[in-house]
Amino acid sequence: MPICQNCHQQWGWKQTVKKMFTLDTGMICPYCGKKQFLTTPSKKRAGLLNFLTPLVMLFGVLFDLSLATILILLAASFFVIIASYPVLVELTDEEEPLW
Repeated sequence: MPICQNCHQQWGWKQTVKKMFTLDTGMICPYCGKKQFLTTPSKKRAGLLNFLTPLVMLFGVLFDLSLATILILLAASFFVIIASYPVLVELTDEEEPLW
């Protein structure tokens, strides 16, 4: 779970998932109110996680799976992403470039 670099409080799973759906590059710490950013390695891991959904769709097409099976696999991949994202997040107090 992510830890705020300002107040050193560990964020909860629910707080991290809620922050995941913001469009802003920074996330406000629920404890101290300071803006936190994803570290570069954390951005890269999250980016790799985003390939899970297209991969499921590709398998559906390649192996000629039924629509119901593809939808079940997509729902499962969604839950895997939601469950694993908070574990992959690391925070920093300054914005880092991706490269």
